[in-house]
Amino acid sequence: MLAILLAHGAAALLAPLWVRALGRNAFYPLALVPLSGLGWVLTKWVGLHRVHLTWAPSIAMTIDLRCDALTAVLAALVLGIGALVLMYCARYFENDEPGLGVFAAQLVGFAGAMFGLVTSDNMLLLYVFWEATTVLSFLLVGHNAEQAVSRRAAIQALLVTGAGGLAMLVGIVILGEANESYLLSDLLARAHPPSGLAVNVAVALLLVGALSKSAVVPLHFWLPGAMAAPTPVSAYLHAAAMVKAGVYLVARLAPVFATNPVWHPLVLILGLTSMLLAGLRALQVVDLKLVLAFGTVSQLGFLIVLVGIGTPNAALAGVTMIVAHALFKGCLFMVVGIIDHGAGTRDLRRLSGLGRRAPMLCGTAILAALSMAGIPPLLGFVGKESALSAISGADVLTGAARGVVTVGVVLGSMLTVGYSIRFVWGAFADKHTGQPGISSSTSVGPHPSEKPNGTNATDRRASWRPPGAAFLGPPAVLAVAGLVAGLAPSGLDEALRPYPETIAGQPLSPLSLWHGFTTPLALTALIIAVGILLYRSRDHLTGSGRPRLGNADRAYDTALRAMDKLSLRMTGAVQRGSLPLSQAAILVTLIILPSALLVLGARTEVALRLWDSPPQLVIGAIMAVSALTATVQRNRLASVLVVGVTGYGCGVIFALHGAPDLALTQFLVETLTLVIFVLVLRAFPAEIEASKTAAFPVRRAILAVLVGVVVALLTAFAVAARTAEPIWHRIPEAAYRFGHGKNAVNVLLVDIRAWDTLGEVSVLVVAATGVASLVFRSRRFGSAPRAADSPDYNPDLVSWLPAGRLVDRAYRSMVLQFTTRLVFPTIMVLSVYFFFSGHNAPGGGFAGGLTAGLALTLRYLAGGRYELGEALPVDAGHILGAGLSLAAGTAASSLLLGAPPLSSAAVELTVPVLGHLNLVTAAFFDLGVYLIVVGLVLDVLRSLGARLDYELDQIEPSTAQNGTGA
Repeated sequence: MLAILLAHGAAALLAPLWVRALGRNAFYPLALVPLSGLGWVLTKWVGLHRVHLTWAPSIAMTIDLRCDALTAVLAALVLGIGALVLMYCARYFENDEPGLGVFAAQLVGFAGAMFGLVTSDNMLLLYVFWEATTVLSFLLVGHNAEQAVSRRAAIQALLVTGAGGLAMLVGIVILGEANESYLLSDLLARAHPPSGLAVNVAVALLLVGALSKSAVVPLHFWLPGAMAAPTPVSAYLHAAAMVKAGVYLVARLAPVFATNPVWHPLVLILGLTSMLLAGLRALQVVDLKLVLAFGTVSQLGFLIVLVGIGTPNAALAGVTMIVAHALFKGCLFMVVGIIDHGAGTRDLRRLSGLGRRAPMLCGTAILAALSMAGIPPLLGFVGKESALSAISGADVLTGAARGVVTVGVVLGSMLTVGYSIRFVWGAFADKHTGQPGISSSTSVGPHPSEKPNGTNATDRRASWRPPGAAFLGPPAVLAVAGLVAGLAPSGLDEALRPYPETIAGQPLSPLSLWHGFTTPLALTALIIAVGILLYRSRDHLTGSGRPRLGNADRAYDTALRAMDKLSLRMTGAVQRGSLPLSQAAILVTLIILPSALLVLGARTEVALRLWDSPPQLVIGAIMAVSALTATVQRNRLASVLVVGVTGYGCGVIFALHGAPDLALTQFLVETLTLVIFVLVLRAFPAEIEASKTAAFPVRRAILAVLVGVVVALLTAFAVAARTAEPIWHRIPEAAYRFGHGKNAVNVLLVDIRAWDTLGEVSVLVVAATGVASLVFRSRRFGSAPRAADSPDYNPDLVSWLPAGRLVDRAYRSMVLQFTTRLVFPTIMVLSVYFFFSGHNAPGGGFAGGLTAGLALTLRYLAGGRYELGEALPVDAGHILGAGLSLAAGTAASSLLLGAPPLSSAAVELTVPVLGHLNLVTAAFFDLGVYLIVVGLVLDVLRSLGARLDYELDQIEPSTAQNGTGA
């Protein structure tokens, strides 16, 4: 199973390259990936197969895969139909289709994500794959991103299914904690399922996620909208794969929770409502693809009812209908794609005579439509007969409930027969104006996403382009499979039986094409007869074509508009564009909330030492004086400098406490912060306006004093609250034993709490991107310009720095340039030393990166923006991306080696010249941190420095030459 997942991942990565080399024919080798996975599933159909990998066991995140009978059925559909859809794509798209390589990668990746979803035993892992299918569905539906309708459909599907997924995640956490295990196998193995209010809430939330994914009323409207996607996406995601995820989850949990008080009311009522409302809507629309879309919503409601009843016979009928639905609906969607390619339209009012011109296509569609309508001898008939029998014998339902469900399914099946006939007649029959089958509503052309080669529908309607064998083959395979399975249901019964046999209840009735003259057979005859009458009298049922019971799509738009208005009002209330006001709100919260908790709490003891040594008192006094001085300074640069004194004083206190790592980092950060402040202040007046400093800011002073007092009190209470032995007593030993390093601080960062560090460096990358986006507005500036890019560059002039000659003489400092030329290599060597020594001595990737950043800052200050390009002619974004990839890659690497993610190991090497080396794998993670810090500094210098220099040059070329003298 893990190999199948990895194969899909690798194929998705290689798909763009294959499409570039082979064009649309690349879909054929890509189809071999799910096809080979299907072979594995078929060979492992009988029995139970597991994969277990430890990842983050403390938070229950383990890689647990499990293949049982239900998994095998869904996996076979996902992989088998996935392979056929990929083959279909090879003739559906043209070689010049924009973004075809990315589309292929997304489709293969989706197949892998669906396989991971149905094989996941860990519910948290299932959620990861669940959301992966949501994101990939968003990308596939929005393939034609230049069209507004595609973008809207993609966002709608993402919001609805994503919100349902978040609700499901909450349910998973509640259920996992209640069950004391997140494994589905442990939940299914319990003799008595968990119960209680919390479990009821969890079940309801799980059903919200499942029903939203399977487009069940009232969360169904995203599926018809998703018909803006290319037809292969509809044939796969919206017929055989994604929409089956919710049905699978209901089928998986039904044996445990069918008796839960919230289960049947939600599953049965919403399932039947979907079956009836969507079936009626399928009789109204005139787009063949929308007929199938609403038919899919109707059938999904039927499937949810069957698998949600919770009896063995209902489970067998449900799995049978899952297989039948995947076969006939996948086939019919592909048929619609062929029709649109050949005729240029999907409007059933404009199609006429295709049955004569394309008899093979018509025969394929008829077979699939007969199965959808439940006509013998197709598999749909076998499944529907089994369903009617299972519902009537469902002992878990009351007599009234069985009657309501039976009536609902019969009515829904009548509608199914009606829209099945409508589909075949509308697509293939000979029609003339005024005859049955012609609607009076306004004509609609093909969806823009379905116009191959940009040809419009009117131009292509006159000439039918027959499909080739490779194009017609995939839907024909599915249609014939439905016929074969219907004629010989005993083989399918043997394959599907293991899943319902795991459910306690009445003995299983076998699947059969003929059970004799029974009540289900009589109901089937009634369904067919009334379904034909419904089709013939459809104009009386559908009226103007508008939905009679409300429009869920409009309700969605109304909800979005309401949320937009609410968010604007909330933003207007709390974000008024005033930085002091926003900061004051944060500080007031800091004052009130902890103070209230201290007053209401039971803690009364405090522990406070004013100082440990006289130097600390002296440093503290200097910091206090500097802080007070900053509040009365009018000169902006002077204020920044005295604030910097407080930062340096903090670093000295760290050093006095025996924390050289913290002191080193504090000094480097403070120095870099000062430089950034200076770069920004170049665009401001030197002095603060007198009008803003005339009166003493009493309110701000009070707020500042209160914050200081509260923080001091919190510190005093926190120190006294410790009752156990401090953990730092054990950190040095743990760092050396598990992290293979003597520097406990660095080992904490790159090993013990590496997950925190990974999150922090990710924030740094986001911050750097945000700064660049704010400064550059339209596009990133790229790498800093080099000296040769300047029109004033003269290589014959002598200078200590490559770009130093470009600095205006009024601002050029030969002493600074000469010093920079001498010191820069030394600082870079010191940076490398800090990086390599950090595991056993003060330093590390963060300190080393800051040191390298200071070296780049020195080059920039001495030689201007062109010197920055000479020092490091690389785009900062590339460095940030490489660092983040390296840091995150260490997690995956250790996982592939069978170790917990971000765990380190020591490797001893003997290298010529260097001798015996002890290499710790955490160094690769630290290297990622080093690159991220260097990239961050470069991005800041490039945006707040070089870019600002450029803009100042454009405004005041006479006073701002090359950036350093502004």
